[in-house]
Amino acid sequence: MRIIISGVGDIGFHLAKLLAYEEHDIALIDLKQSKLDYAGSHLDVAAIKGSSTSFRVLSEANAKNADLLIAVTQDEATNITTAIFAKKLGVKRTVARVQNNEFLFNKEILNLKDLGIDEIISPESLAAREIKRLLRESAVTDSFDFDNGKLSLVGTVINEDSILNNKSLQEVSSIINDNEFINVALLRDKQTIIPHGNNRYQANDHAYFITLPRGTDRILELSGQQRKELKRIMVMGGSKVGVHAAKSLSKKYRVKLIEKDREKCFELVDLLPNVMVMNGDGGDVEFLNENGIEEVDAFVAVTGNSDTNIISCLVAKEKEVKKTIALVENIDYIHLSQNIGVDTMINKKLIAANFIFRYIRKGDIVTLTSIHGVDAEIMEFIVKVESKITSDHLKDLNFPENAIIGGVIRKGKGIIPNGDFQFRPKDRAVVLCKTECIHEVEEYFK
Repeated sequence: MRIIISGVGDIGFHLAKLLAYEEHDIALIDLKQSKLDYAGSHLDVAAIKGSSTSFRVLSEANAKNADLLIAVTQDEATNITTAIFAKKLGVKRTVARVQNNEFLFNKEILNLKDLGIDEIISPESLAAREIKRLLRESAVTDSFDFDNGKLSLVGTVINEDSILNNKSLQEVSSIINDNEFINVALLRDKQTIIPHGNNRYQANDHAYFITLPRGTDRILELSGQQRKELKRIMVMGGSKVGVHAAKSLSKKYRVKLIEKDREKCFELVDLLPNVMVMNGDGGDVEFLNENGIEEVDAFVAVTGNSDTNIISCLVAKEKEVKKTIALVENIDYIHLSQNIGVDTMINKKLIAANFIFRYIRKGDIVTLTSIHGVDAEIMEFIVKVESKITSDHLKDLNFPENAIIGGVIRKGKGIIPNGDFQFRPKDRAVVLCKTECIHEVEEYFK
């Protein structure tokens, strides 16, 4: 596939990295030579310096034969213009990054497809949606449902006093002796482990499971965590992410929003009628104490300053707030969450890049999602009549070492498969695999 990416920031580079594993023909366009040089030295891509709104530059990128153009520069107008021009030149599909919510809410009325824009994405809106998803459970660091909850991905931290601590998966399997969940990944000191029988759990591991609906309580019990209900949420930062999140969360929770800029607070009061808007510095511990941080169940820090977000979440954690989420600009920070005490760190650019990657991969893959900080993807495949995966029992398939089948949905029922399981056509398989073996895994489901 011929893919053109305009804008080599965090979104563009991460996308190029994901796509380069699959040997796509990728051209990167950016105005800064330094960004192109960095990408060129790390990835097998073509680098073109210039503006993607230029006919010459798009022609040099071979737009007329391109399957996909992704415009993710910092400038909304550039992205929209690039997508329109690229479509006119013959690109089959176009994706444009936007910041103005009016485009998102009115894309059908605006007939963007008629203009040449097949898909628009807003990193801020996607980040807010991710925050809402993460707040569904206080005791888990991550959760994601497949087929309306017939199977779920659940992430949690292994406590020191956990039954699992210092036991191998094989030992745990003999103790538990049930088939309600399976461990699909461990995150330990920035390292992602696809676990097998001899791997041992350690205290402070982030452990990720695919589970049947009844298995979540058992996972939390075994890991030493307790389920707690969330009712009151404090959001720090009246950024676009903060406004999106507060507006969405206020439909279910009691929400307070802190904003430093007094003038902006007056605007937010009108925008968020069901949210208590407070003017103050969320980085000021005294201010947080005075405004009831000890009474909230969850604290979400989404200012433009990563350090402030992290520190404020640590203050909230010290006050025994059940759940903390920090928005960070540096992708490398995400791995730190398990070590410094913040429950979850998110990066809106990484979320956006993964969303676009899912859009590209539509087809045989029903769902594709990422786990924060984990170097792996979760995919859901529909099994076909002649798929290689149906040829033998699971234990005899020689499935890639860096991938694991976590669950199957068959005729509307979730199943955690064992080695004797054999796939049938129309089964839906939930697979976790490292990025470098996605293509290899796909071969089993073609």
